[in-house]
Amino acid sequence: MLHPSYTELMKVVNSNAGEDDAPIVTSRYSIVLATAKRARQIIARQSSDSLNVLNVSKPLSKAVKELNEGKIKILPEDETAEEE
Repeated sequence: MLHPSYTELMKVVNSNAGEDDAPIVTSRYSIVLATAKRARQIIARQSSDSLNVLNVSKPLSKAVKELNEGKIKILPEDETAEEE
């Protein structure tokens, strides 16, 4: 079993939404996409930084931990399109 679970991650992400706002994440698919994207960012950073070779934790585990701790945020689809 994964820890934290998908439902726990969804609660953390949706805790940033206001009472009148719709939840940011409504499916496990969104959580998977966000953590995969963050894991790819971590991998890219590690490959460009040769001092990070001794890092033992896996990129996906790091991404899930960051999401659970609230260090990264998932933006609604319309906000991410505006940023690009």
